[in-house]
Amino acid sequence: MKRAKRWLYITHRWTGIALCLFMALWFVSGVVMMYVGYPKLTPLERLDHLPDLSVTGACCVPPRQALLAARNSRPETSATKRQQSRTRDGDPLPELKLAMIGDAPYWLVGDGRNRQTAVDAVTGKAMERFDETHALLVARRFAPASSPSLMEVLHQDIFTVSRGLDPHRPLIRIALNDADRTELYVSSRTGEVIRDSTELERGWNYVGSILHFFYPLKGEFFDRWRSDIIIYTSLAGTVVALLGIWIGVLRWRFCSRFANGSRSPYRGGWMRWHHISGLIFGLVTVTWVLSGMLSLNPWKVFESDGPKPDLHNFAGVAMDRAEFALTPAEAIARAGFPVREIAVRLFAGRPYYLLRADNGGTALIAADDAGKANAPMAMIAEASLLAAAADLMPDYRIIRTTRLESYDNYYYARQPHNLSGHIERRLPVLRIEFDDPGHTWVHLDPYTASVFNRLDDAGRVKRWLFNFLHSFDLRGFVERRPLWDATLILLSIGGFVLCVTSVVIGWRRLRRPAFTKTAQ
Repeated sequence: MKRAKRWLYITHRWTGIALCLFMALWFVSGVVMMYVGYPKLTPLERLDHLPDLSVTGACCVPPRQALLAARNSRPETSATKRQQSRTRDGDPLPELKLAMIGDAPYWLVGDGRNRQTAVDAVTGKAMERFDETHALLVARRFAPASSPSLMEVLHQDIFTVSRGLDPHRPLIRIALNDADRTELYVSSRTGEVIRDSTELERGWNYVGSILHFFYPLKGEFFDRWRSDIIIYTSLAGTVVALLGIWIGVLRWRFCSRFANGSRSPYRGGWMRWHHISGLIFGLVTVTWVLSGMLSLNPWKVFESDGPKPDLHNFAGVAMDRAEFALTPAEAIARAGFPVREIAVRLFAGRPYYLLRADNGGTALIAADDAGKANAPMAMIAEASLLAAAADLMPDYRIIRTTRLESYDNYYYARQPHNLSGHIERRLPVLRIEFDDPGHTWVHLDPYTASVFNRLDDAGRVKRWLFNFLHSFDLRGFVERRPLWDATLILLSIGGFVLCVTSVVIGWRRLRRPAFTKTAQ
């Protein structure tokens, strides 16, 4: 027993010295991320800066023509490769959006597999690349009161490591030279602004997201091992914290006291602080480090091999076979509000134009009906959504349907600066539950006639093991500000103290003369 305890103490001591510095930095950066997120251009910011599409006049080429032009510009994406390339939620649908980029309208065509192509909406020509002159023009339209200047053309820097930007590389970096020292990143593939950041955001990110996610490793020699480094560092940190709790309990006298009158054997100083803070904050340290590791889906523990919703069945028609009798210009004229962007939606065998306003408001209008009675509608009828939902998983039954009028623990909004906070979650939304082996849920957005997301058993487990344990985002609590803020900050301070005391104790031990002589 004495030998086992000795090895327990030795393991905790030396692994703690190596890992607690990282864990302390995670606590600090986590608090920063509560208020300053990684730079991003949210959909609402993007819409707000887009010009009104009504100036396009009698344009534009039909969506099918734009889709064909985009596909012809990517000859390597053959039908066979499209069939073989599957995503987690099945074979994706192509994405088409019409917007003013600079002074001209473009169809932005995505194939659902990390490929983006801009098609001139007037000529129907697919663009190969946008240059620096175009980027400066776009920047002036983005911020008319600014004086933009070219900084550089780059593949990636510390503020553009997101894989979601891969279809847009190389990026053109523009300085707006405004009071906030705003910088824009313009896509060389689609010609649009895809990221903005202020000097304040960039500064705080060096002690926030950049530190938290080991972003300096992105794009460098360690890039391929970055996820593994985080996973195994977190795993080792979890083990260290668990060992520390065990030791702390063993060293604490619950029924008696030590000669110094305390239940802890340490009279004072860093050892006493470490012992007591470990007993109080050790558990939250374990849960936060472990949940952070689980966010990376290590060893694909949250992957599911079960059936996926068939988005093509939900659409009911292929994009290249859909009939577009109504032109985008006619749809804009019927909108009743300034339209900043038009997206194409396929639903229940019909194409629709999704008209977006600068404030995020939307309207749907059937694109296959040129009749004067065809007017925009706010959302798709619930009965129509239910009928289409049955085709999502035709081999399984719908066992429950819920119309959500308020957020719950599985469908909720977050602040824009959070990791997924830029994704708009509108209400009401329709939740459909199937009786498949994975007990799949899908959320249907009536405003956009689309499947918002999918959750199976594994996804719901991840929601609790990562989202809840990492940020305590329980409904009814996360909305209670500043109680939520104070709780997370207090726990973060406790975890930071625990880790810092370990670092100090370890550093002092390494500097002890006896240790130095032994090492020599």
